Amino acid sequence: MAETTARLLGVLSLLQSRPRWTGPELADRFGVTVRTIRRDVDRLRQLGYPIEAGTGLAGGYRLGTGGRAMPPLMLDRDEAVAVAVCLRSTATESLDGGGEAAIRALGKLEQLLPPTLRRQVGTIGSMTERLGTAIAAVSPELLVVITRACRDTERLKVRYSDAGGRESERTLDPYRVVSTARRWYLVAWDRGRQAWRTFRIDRLTDVVCTGHRVELVDPPDPVAFVQSAITTSPYRHQARIELHAPLDQLSAAVPPTVGLLESIDEHTTLLTTGSEHLDSLAFHVLSLDVGFRVREPELLRQRIGDLAQRMLAALTPP
Repeated sequence: MAETTARLLGVLSLLQSRPRWTGPELADRFGVTVRTIRRDVDRLRQLGYPIEAGTGLAGGYRLGTGGRAMPPLMLDRDEAVAVAVCLRSTATESLDGGGEAAIRALGKLEQLLPPTLRRQVGTIGSMTERLGTAIAAVSPELLVVITRACRDTERLKVRYSDAGGRESERTLDPYRVVSTARRWYLVAWDRGRQAWRTFRIDRLTDVVCTGHRVELVDPPDPVAFVQSAITTSPYRHQARIELHAPLDQLSAAVPPTVGLLESIDEHTTLLTTGSEHLDSLAFHVLSLDVGFRVREPELLRQRIGDLAQRMLAALTPP
């Protein structure tokens, strides 16, 4: 693979160095057959480089319009998507100088890419929102298909596996992709259930673009919608708790994938979160080491009271 990539770079470099090269000339340069050169040219064309072929005495290969000014960046679609996603991820991080450097690198990358790849990478960036910092692995090909459908508001037919492993066929009107600290999610209108829903992209299979354009009516804020779906909606207990500390003090302790923080005033923050177990909620809020007041649910207030009494009893001297 390394030898093939190096030869492709060499072929492209030679095509940029003069107007025309014949197949035998290129084959002689690289010590391969003319058939191998034809395969290399086909590979370059698949990557989006405009290589034209002539016949007769004036035959040979040459770069088409704009091709001679195109730097020889040899990335296939998966490689380009992976690099662009990583750069866009870094560009949103709060690292000293890291974000600006990533933005500059991303700009250079997109200028070097052939038009087809540039459009795909640009679509992923414009159709993806972020919630959290890390990104779980998904298929680049699937990501390209879904983000392009979001951009073009094109209806999708998919097969989806829920948390219990049950599969169902869905018809979706896609809106946005949201990446979280653990997963990628698609926010879409589920036509069968007549509601806005979130779908884990790693659970989507048999994704097919129908070619049918749709008009989205009153779509939700994608980040807030996914945040609610993964921090409160799936859980047995949902809680709203006043924390006696400013929002900026709590942001690092409560990631956006754990709970939603909203400023009440300069000294108080509202936490909305959820859990399968009341004890998990109780110990989580205690671990924040700030004063608090439980707004709801009543069961959480009662459980914290029970735990407080048990702790006080444990401090009583024998």
